[in-house]
Amino acid sequence: MSYEITRFRRLGDYLRSRRERLQPEAVGIKETNSQRRTPGLRREEVAVLAGLSSTYYTWLEQGREVTASREVMESLSQALRLSADERKHLFELWNPGLPDTLASIDTASPELNPQWRDIIRQLTYPSFITNERSEVLAWNDRASEVLSDFGSLHTSERIMMRLLFLDPELRCRMLNWEEFALYSVGVYRTYYDMNLHDPWYKEMVDQLLEDSADFAEMWKQHNIQGKKVNRVVIESLGTSQPVVYDINSMANLADHPGLHICIYTPVIT
Repeated sequence: MSYEITRFRRLGDYLRSRRERLQPEAVGIKETNSQRRTPGLRREEVAVLAGLSSTYYTWLEQGREVTASREVMESLSQALRLSADERKHLFELWNPGLPDTLASIDTASPELNPQWRDIIRQLTYPSFITNERSEVLAWNDRASEVLSDFGSLHTSERIMMRLLFLDPELRCRMLNWEEFALYSVGVYRTYYDMNLHDPWYKEMVDQLLEDSADFAEMWKQHNIQGKKVNRVVIESLGTSQPVVYDINSMANLADHPGLHICIYTPVIT
């Protein structure tokens, strides 16, 4: 399937997911006695709110190769009551210049500069370097103690999204697992949709959909989440004492665009 066809289909899927989660009363539509068969708004209702024809909006949602202007995207963003992160994602899916942008960024596992590995090892708090795929490329001892024994894992298993859903021991120790998982899936979805040229993402998502009912349930919600300081409550390996951490992420390391240093900073209470 070509890049353009995939992009239009994901844009359509995204519009549909935002429509179905928006209730009529939220946009001032009063219910009648007739039973609604559609979750959320109807297509024609979104079209009216956005000032579009019903046919044109339907084509967009069906993923047809329809040329839409920025003004159309702005209208849909307002009609669907998108958050700042959701609006940004909508425009990234729509942006016709996106393939050139993505082609310049290699999200695969690069050979890290040894200096970055040394820096990570010297940090006091649990820390690791990851890419947008959530592959863990370097880590320190504290990260192995708090999160997972990364050194004992095969490279194909050293993926945070995979560990989050398929490692029962980590899940048991993460006391706010559901909240953290929902956030993580929302962030991962943005990378998935923005990397249409990379089949690795689809293969990983398909595998998680097959292996984890929880992931499948969260994935179908089509939530979008920008990266931000996030909080996790977790017990270190071999302990029963929970610690609250704020996760700070520093992106785009020198010579390594697309990589992040994740630092788990203990919260003083």
